[in-house]
Amino acid sequence: MTYLTRAAAAAGALLAAAGLLAASPAQAATRGSAPGDWLYLTVTRGDAQTGTTTSALLMCDPPTGHPHAAQACAELAAADGDIDRIPHQDVFCPLIYAPVSVHARGSWNGRPVDYEQTYTSKCVMDARTGAVFALEA
Repeated sequence: MTYLTRAAAAAGALLAAAGLLAASPAQAATRGSAPGDWLYLTVTRGDAQTGTTTSALLMCDPPTGHPHAAQACAELAAADGDIDRIPHQDVFCPLIYAPVSVHARGSWNGRPVDYEQTYTSKCVMDARTGAVFALEA
């Protein structure tokens, strides 16, 4: 299985487990999109070919599915769901190259979210995205 296939399968499994996927086309037409604000998040440390990937389904009504769900949802709410608008923390990060790639896909206030970025280190990622991609407990 390729990385994208595994990620898509994991996203589908999480959405199905959360009851967010429609069981049939007729149900999909009546239900519309998934309720509330939610993001399927992935964090890949290292090279995309050999790195380790962690993922979570962050749901914000109520905050669940993420080790720091309440804080992540609060930060996203303050930024109107725009991860780029989360205030950057003023920290000093070591100049060690240890790439971290993140991806967020979902819905916020009825608008689609698709955010993808690679940071030079976990420290830089944390400083730029707050608790959103803090998937470790």
